[in-house]
Amino acid sequence: MRKISLGLAALALTCSAGLALAQTAGSASEPAAEKPMTSNQAEKPPLTGANSFTEAQARERIADAGFQEVKGLKKDDKGVWRGQAMKSGQSVEVALDFRGNVVQQ
Repeated sequence: MRKISLGLAALALTCSAGLALAQTAGSASEPAAEKPMTSNQAEKPPLTGANSFTEAQARERIADAGFQEVKGLKKDDKGVWRGQAMKSGQSVEVALDFRGNVVQQ
Protein backbone atom coordinates (compact mmCIF):
# COMPACT_ATOMS: atom_id res chain seq x y z
CA MET A 1 0.00 0.00 0.00
CA ARG A 2 2.89 2.35 0.79
CA LYS A 3 4.30 1.91 -2.76
CA ILE A 4 0.97 2.93 -4.31
CA SER A 5 0.72 6.05 -2.10
CA LEU A 6 4.26 7.12 -2.99
CA GLY A 7 3.57 6.47 -6.67
CA LEU A 8 0.40 8.56 -6.60
CA ALA A 9 2.19 11.37 -4.76
CA ALA A 10 4.99 11.38 -7.34
CA LEU A 11 2.46 11.42 -10.18
CA ALA A 12 0.59 14.33 -8.58
CA LEU A 13 3.82 16.34 -8.18
CA THR A 14 4.84 15.67 -11.78
CA CYS A 15 1.45 16.78 -13.12
CA SER A 16 1.30 19.93 -11.01
CA ALA A 17 4.83 20.94 -12.09
CA GLY A 18 3.84 20.47 -15.74
CA LEU A 19 0.75 22.64 -15.27
CA ALA A 20 2.79 25.38 -13.63
CA LEU A 21 5.27 25.33 -16.51
CA ALA A 22 2.47 25.48 -19.09
CA GLN A 23 1.01 28.55 -17.39
CA THR A 24 4.26 30.51 -17.48
CA ALA A 25 5.46 29.51 -20.94
CA GLY A 26 2.77 31.30 -22.98
CA SER A 27 1.37 29.95 -26.21
CA ALA A 28 2.22 30.75 -29.81
CA SER A 29 -1.10 32.58 -30.22
CA GLU A 30 -0.30 35.05 -27.43
CA PRO A 31 1.44 38.29 -28.47
CA ALA A 32 5.05 38.59 -27.40
CA ALA A 33 5.74 41.01 -24.58
CA GLU A 34 6.94 44.33 -25.91
CA LYS A 35 10.48 45.24 -25.00
CA PRO A 36 11.04 48.81 -23.86
CA MET A 37 12.63 50.93 -26.55
CA THR A 38 15.98 52.50 -25.88
CA SER A 39 16.72 56.02 -27.06
CA ASN A 40 18.70 54.85 -30.08
CA GLN A 41 15.90 52.46 -31.15
CA ALA A 42 13.15 55.07 -30.99
CA GLU A 43 12.04 56.75 -34.18
CA LYS A 44 11.24 60.42 -34.23
CA PRO A 45 7.94 61.64 -35.66
CA PRO A 46 6.63 61.81 -38.23
CA LEU A 47 6.44 58.02 -38.24
CA THR A 48 5.72 56.17 -41.45
CA GLY A 49 2.82 53.73 -41.66
CA ALA A 50 -0.69 53.17 -42.91
CA ASN A 51 -2.47 56.46 -42.18
CA SER A 52 -6.24 56.29 -41.84
CA PHE A 53 -6.79 60.02 -41.20
CA THR A 54 -8.88 61.79 -43.82
CA GLU A 55 -7.70 65.17 -45.07
CA ALA A 56 -10.33 66.89 -42.92
CA GLN A 57 -9.20 64.98 -39.82
CA ALA A 58 -5.55 65.77 -40.56
CA ARG A 59 -6.38 69.46 -40.97
CA GLU A 60 -8.28 69.45 -37.65
CA ARG A 61 -5.45 67.73 -35.75
CA ILE A 62 -2.90 70.17 -37.12
CA ALA A 63 -5.13 73.12 -36.16
CA ASP A 64 -5.64 71.65 -32.67
CA ALA A 65 -1.84 71.62 -32.31
CA GLY A 66 -1.81 75.42 -32.67
CA PHE A 67 -1.32 75.93 -36.41
CA GLN A 68 -3.52 78.25 -38.49
CA GLU A 69 -4.27 78.51 -42.19
CA VAL A 70 -3.41 74.89 -42.96
CA LYS A 71 -3.13 74.41 -46.72
CA GLY A 72 -1.65 72.17 -49.38
CA LEU A 73 -2.16 68.95 -47.42
CA LYS A 74 -1.10 65.85 -49.33
CA LYS A 75 -0.52 62.34 -48.02
CA ASP A 76 2.89 61.09 -49.19
CA ASP A 77 3.79 57.53 -50.20
CA LYS A 78 4.89 56.78 -46.61
CA GLY A 79 1.49 57.63 -45.12
CA VAL A 80 2.42 61.06 -43.73
CA TRP A 81 0.18 64.09 -44.31
CA ARG A 82 2.35 67.11 -45.24
CA GLY A 83 1.43 70.74 -45.86
CA GLN A 84 1.99 74.35 -44.93
CA ALA A 85 0.54 76.35 -42.06
CA MET A 86 1.07 79.54 -40.06
CA LYS A 87 2.45 79.52 -36.54
CA SER A 88 3.44 82.63 -34.60
CA GLY A 89 3.09 84.70 -37.76
CA GLN A 90 5.48 82.54 -39.77
CA SER A 91 4.81 80.09 -42.59
CA VAL A 92 6.04 76.61 -41.65
CA GLU A 93 5.87 73.11 -43.03
CA VAL A 94 3.90 70.62 -40.95
CA ALA A 95 3.44 66.86 -40.97
CA LEU A 96 0.93 64.49 -39.36
CA ASP A 97 1.79 60.80 -38.99
CA PHE A 98 -0.45 57.75 -38.62
CA ARG A 99 -0.31 58.00 -34.82
CA GLY A 100 -1.56 61.59 -34.80
CA ASN A 101 1.80 63.22 -34.08
CA VAL A 102 1.94 66.77 -35.48
CA VAL A 103 5.46 67.92 -36.34
CA GLN A 104 6.73 71.29 -37.50
CA GLN A 105 9.47 70.80 -40.06
